[in-house]
Amino acid sequence: MDVHVEIIREASQELVDAFGRLLPQLSATARPMDYEAIDRMVTCDANTVLVARTSEAVVGALTLVLLPLPSGLRARVEDVVVDVAARGQGVAGLLTREALRIAREAGARTVDLTSRPDRAAANRLYERLGFQARESTVYRLAIDQ
Repeated sequence: MDVHVEIIREASQELVDAFGRLLPQLSATARPMDYEAIDRMVTCDANTVLVARTSEAVVGALTLVLLPLPSGLRARVEDVVVDVAARGQGVAGLLTREALRIAREAGARTVDLTSRPDRAAANRLYERLGFQARESTVYRLAIDQ
């Protein structure tokens, strides 16, 4: 499969459709994104939205968030998703390596990500790329909207 990764800088109906197809594969609780939500995401200064594309379709996505904090520039990889039909073909690796390149060039001190334990293939990929599990507790507060 011939796949290339690109940075998305503006919203489009193609992206609305792609995220509509991909997000349910990431999370059963994911809410659909309309054009305005895609526009907010891709135009946010902190975000770099990457997509993996074949000649036919967007087959994966990743959001890199760069956070200037008192402790230095930090980066987070969020919402990595690859279409079920394209899994096992290196798409997540391409997306993640590109995100790491961008974070490194921006001067990020660290890059964090989280991954559920049941995503064994994803966790193996992250370890191969040099990520190490941390001894930490992640807290989450769900805020209903």
